[in-house]
Amino acid sequence: MKTKLALLLTVMTVSAYADIFTFTTPAGSATSGPVSASATVTTGNGTVTIVLNDLQANPQDVAQLISDFDFVLSTGATSGTLASQAGALINIDGSGNSTSASGSPNGWQLNSLGGGLQLDALGGGQPNDLIIGPGGAGGVYTNANSSIAGNGPHNPFISQKGTFVVDVAGVTVDTSVLSAAFSFGTTEGKYVIPGIPPGRLGTVPEPTSVLLLGSTLGVLLVGLRKRMSSR
Repeated sequence: MKTKLALLLTVMTVSAYADIFTFTTPAGSATSGPVSASATVTTGNGTVTIVLNDLQANPQDVAQLISDFDFVLSTGATSGTLASQAGALINIDGSGNSTSASGSPNGWQLNSLGGGLQLDALGGGQPNDLIIGPGGAGGVYTNANSSIAGNGPHNPFISQKGTFVVDVAGVTVDTSVLSAAFSFGTTEGKYVIPGIPPGRLGTVPEPTSVLLLGSTLGVLLVGLRKRMSSR
C-alpha cells in the first residue's frame, strides 16, 4: 500500500502544467473605426497556444478585423512551426448576411519578427481568413461596407475567435509572454496596436496530463480498494 501511495504522489508531482497570459487592446483603440480584441496565450512544454478574439461588433470596414498578432517570449525565440489553426468560417454577402463556410482556416502563417514571432494572415499581401467580430441585430452585418460585404478576395472570415497552436523549441511552463501587439486590416503594418501589458491567469494542468493523471488515479484507487477488501 505504501508503494502504491508513493507512486500516486510521484504521478501527481510530474504532471505537466501550462502558463496563461492575456492581452487586450486599450479602451478607445481605433483604425478606420473602433477596434476591440483580446488574446489568451498559453505556454506549455514545446508549445504556445494563442486564442484571438475579435470583440468589435458589427464592423464597417475590413480595417477593423484582426489580421496579425505579434508576441515576444522570454526565451527570445524567433522561430517555430504553426502546427494548427482553427475557427468557424463565415461568408458575408452583399446585404451583410452571414452563412457558414465549409473547411477550416488555412490562410495564417508564422513568421520571425525582430526579437519575437508573428502570426500573420496577410501572407504574400493577400488577406486570408481575417477574424471578424459578431454581427449586429440578428447577426446581420448591417454596417459592413464593400470591403466586407460581398467582397470575394476577403471572404471567408473567421467568426469571432481563431485558435492557433505553435510549436516552439525551448518553451516550457516557465516561459513568459513579455509583450504582444494586434494588427488590423489588409495592409501589412498599417494598423498595429500594442496589447495592454499581460495579465497572468496562473498555471493550469495541460489537457494530456489531466487525462493521464485521471486514468492513473483510477487504476491506483481500484487497486487499493481491492487490496484493502481482501484483508
